Amino acid sequence: MVDAPESLRFFRLTVQYDGTAFHGWQTQPDQRTVQGDIESVVSRLANSPRTVTGSGRTDTGVHATGQVASVGMPSSWGAAKFKKSLNSMLPDDIWISSVIPVPPDFHPRYHALKRTYRYEVGLKPLCASPFYKRWCWPLGGTLDQSPTLDRILLDHAAQDIVGEHCFAAFAKAGQPKRGTRCNVHQAKWSDTDLGVRLTITANRYLHHMVRYLTGTMIDIALGRREIEDMARLLEFPQEFTTSPPAPPEGLFLHRVTYPSDDSVD
Repeated sequence: MVDAPESLRFFRLTVQYDGTAFHGWQTQPDQRTVQGDIESVVSRLANSPRTVTGSGRTDTGVHATGQVASVGMPSSWGAAKFKKSLNSMLPDDIWISSVIPVPPDFHPRYHALKRTYRYEVGLKPLCASPFYKRWCWPLGGTLDQSPTLDRILLDHAAQDIVGEHCFAAFAKAGQPKRGTRCNVHQAKWSDTDLGVRLTITANRYLHHMVRYLTGTMIDIALGRREIEDMARLLEFPQEFTTSPPAPPEGLFLHRVTYPSDDSVD
């Protein structure tokens, strides 16, 4: 006698994590990853192996305040109970901020319209404190004095990348051949208590793209590069070289937007 197929309910999870101790999002053999930790807990709750699908990978050391994942659970599970159980069993550096039911065909990666990242740059000496430097690029703690950024140049550089461009120059070598054009919906810098923050929203990203953009923009604002370099890198990616990428500690996956979201801008 053949057992009846398992009846499943599917859920969309919004995941926050401190990426410091993880080797990125995606499961890897013999390495601690965010996906691996969540799958371990979900499988225990479901009493059978479960695959958690994320909206995209984050690299080693990168954080998230709005990663999105999906998983199917036995139909007896409700959203509120599932969220409470997850957070009671997950380690302290992962937190599920929301759980909502979704259709079985929901795919966190392929259904996403755009993703927003934030990059935190620390300019004050306090950013070198162990209570801050895990979540920013502590420029203020690595230079002899607090760096002075030209905000006009910084804002100008950010505006140069808005729109659809070829970002091949801002990708890590060995980028998979999936095209190099990305549509940046917004890129803006804002002041924070410890320094400045880049907020960038795009339909897609190349590997390490936000970190290369940040490193290059900061060098422009510090007077180490010309503002014209941004346009040159976009137009002639084979002829010009970016600045070194900003470190992963300052990067956060902030939000993933879907057609079903109430506030799709």
